[in-house]
Amino acid sequence: MPHRSRHKRGSSGSTRPATKTIPPWLSYTPEDVERLVVELARRGFTPSMIGVILRDQYGIPLVKVVTNKRITEILSENGLKPQIPEDLMALIRRAINIRRHLEEHPKDMSAKRGLILTESKIHRLIKYYKRTGVLPQDFTYSPERFAMAT
Repeated sequence: MPHRSRHKRGSSGSTRPATKTIPPWLSYTPEDVERLVVELARRGFTPSMIGVILRDQYGIPLVKVVTNKRITEILSENGLKPQIPEDLMALIRRAINIRRHLEEHPKDMSAKRGLILTESKIHRLIKYYKRTGVLPQDFTYSPERFAMAT
């Protein structure tokens, strides 16, 4: 019998660096790393993509270890922080795609359930971001407004 774990999906994914110190082989200064983050953000990359690019192309394991700031902190200092957090925007895009699918296939009940689950995640995340001050208190999610924006 195969081994059963409590996780439903694979365990694949990148592992964070074990040490929280700047590697001795890293030749970038904190100012260089901040400059790279700002330049990549100006090119239109999201914070998570910036982290992946810095890791894969520049060999910078963790921005926070080098600069003592997170990528979003660097972006907000330079006025480049996205208005809506990246994880919330991804959920909104998913909900819009499911709505588009349901217009063509109105009897797809599993998609309808997926939309309900996705939109409940959106509402929970909005509540959290309002509580922590990331989103303004008057922010509301309406699918029609976001469907026009994307």
